[in-house]
Amino acid sequence: MEKISSAIYEFIRACVPEEDILLNEPMYKHTTFRVGGEAQCLVRISESGQLEKLIPYLRKVEVPYFILGNGSNLLVGDKGYEGIILQIGSRMNGIWAEGDCIRASAGALLSQVARCAQENGLTGLEFASGIPGTIGGGVVMNAGAYDGEMKQIVEQVTVMNEQGEILVLDRETMEFSYRTSIIKNRPFVVLEVLMRLQPGDKNEIQKKMEELSRRRQEKQPLEFASAGSTFKRPEGHFAGKLIMDAGLRGYSIGGARVSEKHCGFIINTGKATAADVAEVIGEVQERVKDKFGVTLETEVIFLGDF
Repeated sequence: MEKISSAIYEFIRACVPEEDILLNEPMYKHTTFRVGGEAQCLVRISESGQLEKLIPYLRKVEVPYFILGNGSNLLVGDKGYEGIILQIGSRMNGIWAEGDCIRASAGALLSQVARCAQENGLTGLEFASGIPGTIGGGVVMNAGAYDGEMKQIVEQVTVMNEQGEILVLDRETMEFSYRTSIIKNRPFVVLEVLMRLQPGDKNEIQKKMEELSRRRQEKQPLEFASAGSTFKRPEGHFAGKLIMDAGLRGYSIGGARVSEKHCGFIINTGKATAADVAEVIGEVQERVKDKFGVTLETEVIFLGDF
């Protein structure tokens, strides 16, 4: 992997404190799959002004970059990523209650935002309390669970384009649909999300969150590293049932395995490589297609070289 040029490094250093610039950073530290090779450079972002400088510059010098949240929907190849990772996480995670609304910076975890809503007696975000991603990533993919999804509550999304310009998109402009939004196909970076909720009883909201947590623990392999549901739900089917009916329950390659507890999850049993995970995904897709004629699309994003 080539080193980034000294000129590029110096520009990044002029925008971001040196301690927030990590060279040759192992990506297994930054994904919930706990696999992945090194990124040439990972930059921890703490405020939008840094992105306003960095993104137009990286585009101008034609250096590839990737926006990373909590890495909960990401598979990075074992050979790493030849580019720059811009991580919007714990340094950019403010959450504010404003009447019946919650405003959150893109790096705030969905679980933290759901907790803030509960503490302020606001209902509508309970479904997100166990989703391991950030609010930014959640909006990009219209994250959902247990009959709830982001499009039901999002009022406005503040984004930045590749020129460093700030835009405010309303719910309709976001073009939310199943596990996607306008941002999936546009080079926008989420900065902040405004959600409109409903007044509710704090104790009832807490009970609902606890009930959803119990259901997750019963039905999902939370004791293993994974990216949650590996596949989108195909129309008219459930991915987990198709995988189980294809005889793939417990199917494994290396350290990657189809979970016996929930066949829609591919898990890292401890020593998986990204190639192991990718091979299991490919085998599952092939067998389900052969047996049922159904194409399974991944929710997981593939990044870098495998």
